[in-house]
Amino acid sequence: MEPAVLGGKLASSLVAPLVKKLFVTGGPGAGLVDRPVRLDRLVSFRGERRTLGEKEVRGLAGKLVAAAVDSPGERPFPPDETEAVTTALATRLLALGDLDMDDVQAVRLGHQELSKRLQVRAPSATAGLSADACYFLDSVTEWACLHILEFFTRRSTFVARSLVEQARWHAELIAKVDELIGRVPRPDARDTAFERRYLPYVADRHNHLTIYGIDLRDSPDRWPLEVAYLSLEATTEEDRAPLPGDPAEPERAVRLPAEAALTAHERVLLRGDAGSGKTTLAQWLAVTAARDGDRMPYVLPLRTLIRAGALPSPAAFLTAVGCPLTPPEGWAERVLGAGRGLVLVDGLDEIPAAERHRTRDWLLALIRAFPGNRWLLTSRPTAVRADWLATEGFRELTLAPMRQDDVTTFVRRWHAAAEAPEFEVRLLDSLRTKRDLARLATNPLMCGLICALHRERRGYLPTGRKELYDAALTMLLARRDRERGMEAVELSEEAQLELLQRLAYALVLSGRTEMAVETAEGIVERALPSVASAAGQGDAGTVLRALVLRSGLLRRPDEGSVDFVHRTFQDYLGARYAVEEGHLDVLAGRAGDTQWEDVIRMAVAHARPGERAVLLRRLLAEDTPRLTLLALACLEHATALDPAVRAEVEARAGALVPPRSLEDARALAQAGALVLELLPGPEGLTDAQAHRVTVAASLLAESEPNGALAVLRRFREHPSLTVRRQLVGTWERFETRRYATEVLDHLDRTGLFLTCQNPAQRSAVAEMRPWNQLRLDGPHAMTDVLACVPEPDTLQELLVAYNPELTDLDPLLGFGSLRHLTLRECPSARGLGRLTALRLESLTVYGSTDLAGLNELDSLRKLIIRQQLPGARLTDSLPTGAPLRHLYLGQEATKATGLRDLSHWGTLEHLGLSSQRATVADWAEISRLPRLTSLQLHSAFFDLSRDALPVLPGVRSVQILESRPVDATGLASRFPHAEIELF
Repeated sequence: MEPAVLGGKLASSLVAPLVKKLFVTGGPGAGLVDRPVRLDRLVSFRGERRTLGEKEVRGLAGKLVAAAVDSPGERPFPPDETEAVTTALATRLLALGDLDMDDVQAVRLGHQELSKRLQVRAPSATAGLSADACYFLDSVTEWACLHILEFFTRRSTFVARSLVEQARWHAELIAKVDELIGRVPRPDARDTAFERRYLPYVADRHNHLTIYGIDLRDSPDRWPLEVAYLSLEATTEEDRAPLPGDPAEPERAVRLPAEAALTAHERVLLRGDAGSGKTTLAQWLAVTAARDGDRMPYVLPLRTLIRAGALPSPAAFLTAVGCPLTPPEGWAERVLGAGRGLVLVDGLDEIPAAERHRTRDWLLALIRAFPGNRWLLTSRPTAVRADWLATEGFRELTLAPMRQDDVTTFVRRWHAAAEAPEFEVRLLDSLRTKRDLARLATNPLMCGLICALHRERRGYLPTGRKELYDAALTMLLARRDRERGMEAVELSEEAQLELLQRLAYALVLSGRTEMAVETAEGIVERALPSVASAAGQGDAGTVLRALVLRSGLLRRPDEGSVDFVHRTFQDYLGARYAVEEGHLDVLAGRAGDTQWEDVIRMAVAHARPGERAVLLRRLLAEDTPRLTLLALACLEHATALDPAVRAEVEARAGALVPPRSLEDARALAQAGALVLELLPGPEGLTDAQAHRVTVAASLLAESEPNGALAVLRRFREHPSLTVRRQLVGTWERFETRRYATEVLDHLDRTGLFLTCQNPAQRSAVAEMRPWNQLRLDGPHAMTDVLACVPEPDTLQELLVAYNPELTDLDPLLGFGSLRHLTLRECPSARGLGRLTALRLESLTVYGSTDLAGLNELDSLRKLIIRQQLPGARLTDSLPTGAPLRHLYLGQEATKATGLRDLSHWGTLEHLGLSSQRATVADWAEISRLPRLTSLQLHSAFFDLSRDALPVLPGVRSVQILESRPVDATGLASRFPHAEIELF
């Protein structure tokens, strides 16, 4: 609400008496004085003559606010803010006493500046107020200041001459304000009404993504932007000012979310390769601005604007882009004049070069005429020079390629938007195991193409990837520009392909991924005579620039070089040219170089059947696992091939995949990443084959983590314990949380231990479904162990190994369902006796753990001790009340006790003893075990004569660990019903 408008609501007759109460009418300065009187002596709520307190000032403020609110017309702010506005106005009025000035100075300032001084003195007054309430508060403060100054000029104590001059000036001012009130109508509500229609229109119009150039029957070419939008990153090169004495640092790359580009900078020039998401970002900014309502978005595609000839003025923005809504006259100028605009100018590269300078002048004219708005201009990298708008305050950003996580997110959102979740997982696996496909998926355009082709084929990519590349090339070289409504490209698709493949083959032969611009121009110059449609477009430099700008395949990473945006396109086009020129010997001769793998596979795709047979036989003739597997990988690209050659390749590769032994699995992994896309299963594999496949994939985790993970994920529901143990055991080779989420959390836990070796793994365990068997290797505090088991009652078996930090065992009592405990090399562990409450069923102790309290664990059924027992007899340290069924005593365990009192545990069924010499008394103790059915003994235990050994007819199994030859047949009479095995 303007002060003039507010004045229409607050009559002078009402305001003047209220303002007058703020000041004293007598006291010092009652007559003409030789100096003015300071404000802090004039206000009535300061000093010895104070007549008002803060409460009374607040009451005066309340009357002013109430008068404005109760007047006819639109309410200036929400009702629930009346109290807060009153308090804020009182705070500002009280600030009069804090101003360091006199009455004459106040009058000279004028009412507007005086109002600002009060606002500065009370900065917290507007805290928590809405924009409307703040606007009203500023207006009423200014109106009050006008009457305060009027009051000063009317005081009899004011200097006479100043009083006359000031009174005349203020009377004139008040008259002008009154005249202005009469002339200026209330703000027209038509702008607000129009914006309520325009913003939803913008949000709806731009809330979709489109893939151009795809002929697919079932895949949508449009889907909701809000579902599929992916936040990409933009990079900029920034200089850091060196500290005094420091050498200057080179430019460094800074990454930030692309949609945040306009947050800190009003003007941005955003560069990006074909399909990198420039237009999508402009749409997203428009949609979010329209929904937030803080700025008015204008999406201005230059390819559309340029058709009309003259670039539009703000008044014609909406008409130029086909908006069916008609704004009020002057609306766009008012929006931009208020600094509320978000102007998104898309596609500088999509207009002729001759028009770009005219566009620059048009854009700069708008910026200068309407400062304070936000401006985004998008372009491909090479359309204009690096500093094209630098002097005008534009910050240059470049969209970065998608990372692996970005690709995964895009694929998931694409399938959600397309309502095709059943194809998502298979495509993600393909992107992780097939390297050339992964290299292709580096921007939203190519990711969308791959998703659409995959869905079109019901979850399978083309049998040969040639079809995918052909579709991509057609889209990039011709159809995308044509279907976006741009003028015809200067070079035909075939002409572009011919030139591009020559450049690609030159790079392949040199083993490089970029070449000097001069070299590229030389190649184009030699090719022009045979490419008639290109020859008419200008010299080699002109044609090369056209390829870089419009093909979407070439780029200029710097001023002096050229490269392909995707290495896979370089290999594909290089192979195409090699086949056309009959360079099969060159291809076969380079097969041993891993950098040529994809070139050879693509050459098979381009070759005729006879040429394919020759090339594949050359690969088999090398008789190495890697080239045999390369031949197998080429078969997917060989649509037509001599059946005998195909059978030979499959037979030779069949001896390698699936691997026939663990040694073969390790050897197979040596062939490199190529193996991952050839590994089968789990369907059709035996448990042993499945295990060997997972071993091979695990060994490739370090060099190809994404592909290896994709293979292992296929086996996560495999029932074999051996396979599941392999999946658990290779955890440390992968990124901890991702492997836990995609593999471990899906495993059947039956009979399976999960091992944690570091804090990251502990943290991941806490987020998975409960594990009832857990092993922790290394130093882990018991508080950390407890924290990684969010459901303590689910843990049944715990193995703690090599943990010097394990001291007090009391925290284990928190695992109420723990029944099996192993302590391996935990030398500081104390308090076995306090674990009685757990009712442990089995206990294993290795190393030098304190065994005090062991004899109290009377619930044990199984006990394994591999360290020396204290005491002279087994009953001195082992739990005499425990119903032991399984007992194993290591080499050191019985050094002091022997087997004395072993027969106390008549419940024993399984007994294991490490290498030691037995006595007749030891065998006697064994013979008095009535339920004993199984023995595991060291060969030294049988050093007694056969006649000294007792006959044990109840024993059914005897396992003998040999350190010296043992006559098993001679023992048969001592164990007449047992199967005797030697190890």
